Amino acid sequence: MKISLTAAAAAIFISFGVTAQNYQLPDRHASQHGALLANQGNAGISVENTTKYLEELFNEEEEPEFDIYTEGWDSKLVNCYAGVAVPQSATIDVSKFSMPHPGYITSPYGYRRRFRRMHKGVDLKVNIGDTIRAAFDGRVRITNFERRGYGNYVVVRHTNDLETVYGHLSAFLVEPGTYVKAGDPIALGGNTGRSTGPHLHFETRYMGYAINPSAIFDFANQTTHTDTYTFDKDTYQNARNYSPSANSEYAKQYLKDNPVKPYVRQTASSGSRGASTYRVRKGDSLSKIASRNGTTVARLCKLNGLKTTSKLQVGQRLKLR
Repeated sequence: MKISLTAAAAAIFISFGVTAQNYQLPDRHASQHGALLANQGNAGISVENTTKYLEELFNEEEEPEFDIYTEGWDSKLVNCYAGVAVPQSATIDVSKFSMPHPGYITSPYGYRRRFRRMHKGVDLKVNIGDTIRAAFDGRVRITNFERRGYGNYVVVRHTNDLETVYGHLSAFLVEPGTYVKAGDPIALGGNTGRSTGPHLHFETRYMGYAINPSAIFDFANQTTHTDTYTFDKDTYQNARNYSPSANSEYAKQYLKDNPVKPYVRQTASSGSRGASTYRVRKGDSLSKIASRNGTTVARLCKLNGLKTTSKLQVGQRLKLR
């Protein structure tokens, strides 16, 4: 039965209905929750222990054959499947997952009357410098910058045939072609591109179709709804068991556990975007310096012969351009 997309109401959180899939919360997912909190604060993060824990948590698996990455692999477009025949429905294994970030939903998937366009993902609360993780196993297809849209963004093609998009990042921790496991750090949260404040724009796509991420993920409980998701061309825009009240309660607890960090929006007069060098001050990190000066951690490292884990010295002079 075809389910039409419900128009967005004035309230910020909207439930689009329930698909025909059964809701169940796999018990084994509870053991994964401790690995989902991302490292907060200094962008010179150490991810070794977290990565090692995740590798031990999941069963070892051989890297898949490369042919699953050939369709549109060299395309620089987020949707590289134009003109490709897409099945009416498909069952997708989402059992081996990681939440991209433990933040709550600040803006759900759906049509935006104000902008007269679809919001093809969900926005999750993050602070600049928060660790963003790969949702499933896969290979990084794109790391790119789009000034009027995603800002710094990463696209990962996964072994379960999904692609995920992570936008408005402050820095990349991976490069195109990098193979990642579910839970591996891939970027740092930010406020780049068309963004009014720090958040993660997160999309889940199947062969170009932008699925409602709330059909796969239960963000309030930090898990997936079931071990499999059934894609259907008629219902892929619908959420599943999405509860604005549950998201609100989760948001309260999240903010209690993760106080909002002070944030000052940079303007042309408040930063040093025109400067070619920067002198390190007390409390600075590569992520903070990059976000204040309109560049990326990767570029700072390349220009200055640094690593993402390099310790900065007060008074140290860094090249910006």
